[in-house]
Amino acid sequence: MKFNRKILSCIIVAAMTMPMLMTGCAGTAVETTAPAATAAETTDAAEAAATAAAEETTAAPKEEVTLKMEEFSSSGGNEATLAAMIDAFETAYPYIKVDLQTIGYDDYFTQLQTKVSGGNTADLFELNYENFVAYASAGALYDLNDTIEASGADLSGFYQTALEAYQYEGDQYAIPDSFSNVVLVYNKDLFDQAGISYPTDAWTWADMTAAAETIRALGDDIYGLYRPISFHEFFKASAQNGGSLISEDGTAFTIDTPQNISALTGMIDWVNGSNIMPNEEQLGGMGDWDLFESGRLGMIVTGIWCFGTFKDACDFNWDISVEPGNTQKATHFFSNAYAVSTNCEHPEEALLLAQFLAGSKEATTLRVGASWELPPVTYEDVTAAYLDQSDPENRQAVYDSLEFLITPPVVKQNAELQEIITTYLNKALAGDLTVQEALTQCQAECESKITLG
Repeated sequence: MKFNRKILSCIIVAAMTMPMLMTGCAGTAVETTAPAATAAETTDAAEAAATAAAEETTAAPKEEVTLKMEEFSSSGGNEATLAAMIDAFETAYPYIKVDLQTIGYDDYFTQLQTKVSGGNTADLFELNYENFVAYASAGALYDLNDTIEASGADLSGFYQTALEAYQYEGDQYAIPDSFSNVVLVYNKDLFDQAGISYPTDAWTWADMTAAAETIRALGDDIYGLYRPISFHEFFKASAQNGGSLISEDGTAFTIDTPQNISALTGMIDWVNGSNIMPNEEQLGGMGDWDLFESGRLGMIVTGIWCFGTFKDACDFNWDISVEPGNTQKATHFFSNAYAVSTNCEHPEEALLLAQFLAGSKEATTLRVGASWELPPVTYEDVTAAYLDQSDPENRQAVYDSLEFLITPPVVKQNAELQEIITTYLNKALAGDLTVQEALTQCQAECESKITLG
């Protein structure tokens, strides 16, 4: 966990430095050299990027290679952006063809586990930070060190701390492609209708709940808040309430503590008590984003990857703020990376693809233009272009949130840990167990089945 905090602190310093570089001593904005691409400009930007990249490649004919690639992070709104990145790559490296399959997050890791067990993983596949150690330690990932050295791959444009996050036992096993966090997104029109002030960075759970109750009173089908009762939201709520799921030294579970009982009790009350948050029946098959886009939800706690979708889908005014905490603030640190399979027959070409999609100026400009998370690169103009975009207006909240980042629990049995905790969260939400019973039983099952340390 000490290593995690070191990584976070370095990323925070680097990310916070970028906005400061955009202003002079008198606060005058520095002109950026690469404006962000809009959705309408995606194709043109890709073609221009590809042309520029193609000029840098050698003209020597090479044997054609087809790489199978699987990923999850573009699912739900960024498929076209990823396709444009791949088009640019294939134009730059015409002897490499990419066979892409995008799988939704809910199904992705279940399918990946099956493919790893069967020895038929894609050449290049995406992992998130919390699952990386499990796959690296299982021998499913190709050690990239020798390929990086032999190919002369230039990784200087990446934050070095982001690269270090995907090292295992000192070797590089994946290339980071993005990082992101979570903010409070709110419907300004509903706040205006309710006659209440917009959220501020000083808000706590109490402020958020009070505002949600006022908005809930606007109508039977209008809700104040959506924050899913899930593994990821629970470990974050635990931190926001001064708790944790695993001890700081990583040797013991701390699931059934008073802080966690209090946090989960409050979350469940939002659904079953005050009903500021809809239950499954009230959602009627709608997703949380769908409800927000319909204009019937005051606030939603969600990731910054929603920006592009909400910009296109919401016909009302909306903005963001730093997510409220209770005894302290805490927000998610999410990061994804591209890993090469040990079954890959063309690791050098797979590394080229990962490096281009994750760190090239061309691909990261497309990513930023689509508001698709944050690229782990040091290009000042790319960072400035991200902040210059509207919708949401307060994009500075994304960078302000970096001060409060926490990482998810990382264990080799990550999938099993999430499944156990999710099972007991659902039992508490359904009323099958009290909150204390659920967390006590969850603690016992984790202790008996999950190895720590």
